[in-house]
Amino acid sequence: MPRHCTQSAAAGQVRSVRISSVRLSDFDYTLPSELIAQRPPAARGDARLLCVDCGGGGAHVDRAITQLPELLTRHDLVVLNDTRVLPARLFGRKSTGGKVELLLERALDNVRGLVQARANKPLRPGTSIVVDGGGELTIVGRQGPLFEVSSAGEPLLTLFERAGHVPLPPYIERPAEPSDAARYQTVWAREPGAVAAPTAGLHFDEELLADLSSQGVQIAHLTLHVGAGTFLPAREDILEKNRLHSERMVLSPALCAAIRHTRSMGGRVVAVGTTVARALETAALKAGGSAPEPFEGETTLFIKPGFQFRVVDALLTNFHVPRSTLLMLVAAFAGHAIIMDAYRYAIRQRYRFYSFGDAMWLCKPGKS
Repeated sequence: MPRHCTQSAAAGQVRSVRISSVRLSDFDYTLPSELIAQRPPAARGDARLLCVDCGGGGAHVDRAITQLPELLTRHDLVVLNDTRVLPARLFGRKSTGGKVELLLERALDNVRGLVQARANKPLRPGTSIVVDGGGELTIVGRQGPLFEVSSAGEPLLTLFERAGHVPLPPYIERPAEPSDAARYQTVWAREPGAVAAPTAGLHFDEELLADLSSQGVQIAHLTLHVGAGTFLPAREDILEKNRLHSERMVLSPALCAAIRHTRSMGGRVVAVGTTVARALETAALKAGGSAPEPFEGETTLFIKPGFQFRVVDALLTNFHVPRSTLLMLVAAFAGHAIIMDAYRYAIRQRYRFYSFGDAMWLCKPGKS
């Protein structure tokens, strides 16, 4: 039957985290290194899909991403993030000859931006960096763990587009290859600004999009420019401050109208990826209700267990790094015990993890 993941295995019982005392250790798990996908599958549609019954004890069903249309109906709305990944990694040298590696977090204006930096000695304000491939950046100051840089002679994003490299995540232990320029990018990417891919969207090819459209599933887009802060490890003080790194997002009037129409028809709002979920829930909170309103600006929303989802009914997501804020978001949506048990199941079944890995399908109880 469409929409449903038939139960096939009872979930184990695990300790659930108390909302009032979320700790990083509650989101830890052990992953064999060989399950970290170092390359994408041969084709986008080759990924596996773990369906988790969030309302029936966390039962698991093994499917393929090509079966996603079987889980949807003609009244559902699939929301995609149309951000485009910049070639956000730069290599260069200081005037002293020391090597420097920079990863763009986000642009602040036409010539300034925030970056993660790696160098053999600490970088200080005033340090000049000559970029491999031409161009120059100057360290202006710091904002927490990030460095503020200024470009000389050309716009900052022009410099990165010209001299930058594909910003593969730190757990991919190989240099970027020419094929990564296409495969670490969704097929619908159009708004430049991200420095990490919205990875749940990497599984979609034109054929899968056509299959969804042919059965009447509605498809809409928003923009959230994923920052390099997504790779920064979560810290205990982040849990206490209840605030994350900032990311820029845009929700259009057309998307908000599509969500209202979906609700009126009894359909579900399906978020493809945690970035879409964060953006939709941010817009609803900004509007002060249960439906998002058009919004353009920054989000620092931290979604962790105890958060009440107002918009998202179903979530397609990859498997996330231990102790990460993305894993916390998924646990907030489906339940901590259910998610941690599903991760153990995925490890036993040899699913591929992280950006180039397999996917998971989650629905709110009563929405499957």
